[in-house]
Amino acid sequence: MLKYTLKRVLYGMITILLLITVTFFIMRSIPGSPFIKGEQKMPPEMLEHLNAKYGMDKPLFVQYLTYIKNICSGDFGESFKKVNNTVNDMVARGFPVSAKVGAAAIVLSLLLGLTLGITSAVKRGGLLDGFSMVFATVGISIPVFVIAVLLMYLFSGGVFRVLPTYGLTSWKHYVLPVACLSFRPVAYIARLTRSSMLEAMQQDYIRTARAKGVPEFFVIVKHGLKNAVLPVITYVGTLVAVLLTGSFIIERLYAIPGIGKYFVDSISGRDYNVILGITVFFGIFVVICNILVDVLYGVIDPRVKMSE
Repeated sequence: MLKYTLKRVLYGMITILLLITVTFFIMRSIPGSPFIKGEQKMPPEMLEHLNAKYGMDKPLFVQYLTYIKNICSGDFGESFKKVNNTVNDMVARGFPVSAKVGAAAIVLSLLLGLTLGITSAVKRGGLLDGFSMVFATVGISIPVFVIAVLLMYLFSGGVFRVLPTYGLTSWKHYVLPVACLSFRPVAYIARLTRSSMLEAMQQDYIRTARAKGVPEFFVIVKHGLKNAVLPVITYVGTLVAVLLTGSFIIERLYAIPGIGKYFVDSISGRDYNVILGITVFFGIFVVICNILVDVLYGVIDPRVKMSE
């Protein structure tokens, strides 16, 4: 198991290095200067001073090695646009906010998605099964911004007007963002759980457990769900990374001061260091979550250990 874990960590480190390399050279290949926006003009002396201050006057490969060194020490760089603000400061301010909303969406997604999927598989062909599959199809098909606008209209606009649409000052402010973030994951988890449960419930060990008189609840949860949950864990690994680091669209629509806000602002302001830093932070978070999922695979399913 240790060898399996170390191998996954090594693959993760290589992936992170490739991500940093590709992102860095793409950002440096963008035409123009991050200090000049649109048709704005700047004196050459001032432009040279800014390039020297941020190390952009050095050869590209030297800049790359310097950035790798800074990343290894946990320094994501300094913002070009916001004076006395580093990318680390922005991540420290925005990530906890995004993580709160994301954590609530993850819990809701798992509770509703697993419940719908299990019930749909156990009551296959019934009314609830049909409803679950319709909901799953709709949830996967409709873009998240459409769901966000629809919920805003229903609960904050011209129908009920009971929920706020900006900020996070009370529990009511979490309802709409969490509902939007969890809508598609609930649908996807429900479909995964249903298909895996249908396959698991047809196995011999399920019939053996029932023949021994094991209560149906334990047959479903202990024997069926335990063997059907692996595809869900694979999906949840990436889901955790995506939701905890914030949804850029949802945070923008609901004026949530999370990490997504800084990323969107940095794109519109051509703040290359912030774009690069948040992209790398997001990538590192995704890789770490995937490594944890791989290790969890080995804990849940001992057969994975054989693939060392």
